[in-house]
Amino acid sequence: MQNAVEASKHARNALALLFCAYALSITDRMILSVLFEPIRLEFGASDTQMGLLGGLSFALFYATLGLPIARLADRHQRRLIIVFSLALFSLMTAMSGLATSFLILFLFRIGVGIGEAGVNPASQSIIADYYPEQRRGMAMSILAVGAPVGMITGFLVGGTVSEYYGWRAALYAVGLPGLVLAALMFLLLREPVRGNSDKPSTNAESERSMGFAASVKFMVGHPAMRQLIIASTLTGMGAYAASTWIPAFFIRVHTLSQSQVGLLMALVFGGLGAAGTLIGGKLFDRLSLKRPGLGVRMIAIVQVMTIPFALVAYSVDSLALTIGFFIVPAFAANFFLGPSLAMIQTLAPLPMRATAAAIKMFCLNLVGMSLGPLFVGLISDALMPTYGAKSLPMALASLSIFGVWPALHFWLCGRALQQAAPQQS
Repeated sequence: MQNAVEASKHARNALALLFCAYALSITDRMILSVLFEPIRLEFGASDTQMGLLGGLSFALFYATLGLPIARLADRHQRRLIIVFSLALFSLMTAMSGLATSFLILFLFRIGVGIGEAGVNPASQSIIADYYPEQRRGMAMSILAVGAPVGMITGFLVGGTVSEYYGWRAALYAVGLPGLVLAALMFLLLREPVRGNSDKPSTNAESERSMGFAASVKFMVGHPAMRQLIIASTLTGMGAYAASTWIPAFFIRVHTLSQSQVGLLMALVFGGLGAAGTLIGGKLFDRLSLKRPGLGVRMIAIVQVMTIPFALVAYSVDSLALTIGFFIVPAFAANFFLGPSLAMIQTLAPLPMRATAAAIKMFCLNLVGMSLGPLFVGLISDALMPTYGAKSLPMALASLSIFGVWPALHFWLCGRALQQAAPQQS
């Protein structure tokens, strides 16, 4: 009994610490979007350049380095990888405030991406070892709430500090606390036994020999996992594009100040996003218990339902109506996040969990984070000579329509899970 209580305490502590690390990584990642306008004006950059800064500069190394780091995490102490990575991306964020040109800022953002690459796959692997399958969706959703909480922090700190003290001070303000958190994690985070929360495998020996190529082959050949990767990647394109450019949309179209945009984004997109992340995880766990694949199909239905609300939000002139129509998309934006993290950890064999998370992260971020913000910037620049300030909302609306595509793959993932269920019973 005492051992069970102790294990539960370690699980809660680990989840709390990893939640803080993930939230801070999102803060450091997302703060740039609320700083887009002053950075663009200071360096004389175009929307396309800013799209590269907000996407490719971070995502290229974040996605690619996540793979070899995840292989290390599947073999060595994950807690040390997380601590080092957290310290690195926090330092790079703070140093971004020292940038004297667009190119130097671009290089510092690459450093942020390199640091963040080591946090998420190792974190998800640790949580999977602390929480059994029937509780994993909710645990991953609690971790995923770090995304909207980090967004809230980034927008509030970024908008307020930047307006009064400049965008450089805002980067210092969110970067330096990460060094303190890294020290706390080094002291408090415990490494769990691998497979601690799973049933003994009947094929453990073959799983131990699984290399990177075999891991990729397994994921591509697994129908549900393949559809999940495609769906998450395409969802990421729209999600990253929206979170990157919506602050600039409010500043240009509705003439809000940086602090007003920061507060608005924190309350509407951060607060509702956090609630939606938890509710999405809870619904997923409950529906998945009723019938395999039902929880994933719920995500597909929700994604399609939000598209009309987003289209109206981008097209109306009234600020109040815009905010009102954004409520549903903001609430549902992260429904997919916790369940997709949990499914990767559940479907992947034990020795490749961090690698599987990194492969998903590679696809999601290299394609979604790189191309989503860039596409919006390219479309906005192309439309600007004709439509002026309206070019940005038109570009964002085009990405919203695109949301039908990932919903189809979530639906196909649910069907694959349902078809595989009899074979597993």
